[in-house]
Amino acid sequence: MYNKIIKRLIDIILSGIGIIIAAIPMLVVAILIKIDSPGPVFFKQKRVGIGKSHFMIIKFRSMPVSAPKDTPTHELKNAASLLSPFQEAIRKYSIDEIPQLFNIFAGQMSFVGPRPALWNQYDLIEERDKYGANDVRPGLTGWAQINGRDELPIDVKARYDGEYVQNLSFAFDLKCFFGTFFAVATAEGVSEGGPTDKQE
Repeated sequence: MYNKIIKRLIDIILSGIGIIIAAIPMLVVAILIKIDSPGPVFFKQKRVGIGKSHFMIIKFRSMPVSAPKDTPTHELKNAASLLSPFQEAIRKYSIDEIPQLFNIFAGQMSFVGPRPALWNQYDLIEERDKYGANDVRPGLTGWAQINGRDELPIDVKARYDGEYVQNLSFAFDLKCFFGTFFAVATAEGVSEGGPTDKQE
């Protein structure tokens, strides 16, 4: 009942309100992106949704247009060196994720759930299959994101996603949602490139 109806209703209401509230801040960020570097304001990328279906995630562009599009950041050499100070800041504090409110409103994502894997992250997708984590709607944030974020190896991240599926409830979603504010405010677990498993 909660996962199929109530959770989706909450997502629609909150994302709709969020889009209205964030409209002007998003416009400001869009202008700053255009000033900061050449290229489009938004970045679209194929991700894995519920039931391993695919959808196009929308984010603010936070890397130069020359960066490989479908390569996880941890696989890029010296990823941090590619970023301008502005791009580094909007990634560090997850400002680039705000346009995903539109993905949530459209039903492709939820506020809370496993972060959507890249379509070609077969190792992560396979690990999540062990825990049923591919059978729930992916989220803007999740249990793994407040327990390590970019620093988690894929097998550990998948286990956290599995724990989320097992404990899925309104109370657990609230715990993940409010825990995200602390993780973002402190930039805890953020790492660009190197030996971590950053997905996006």
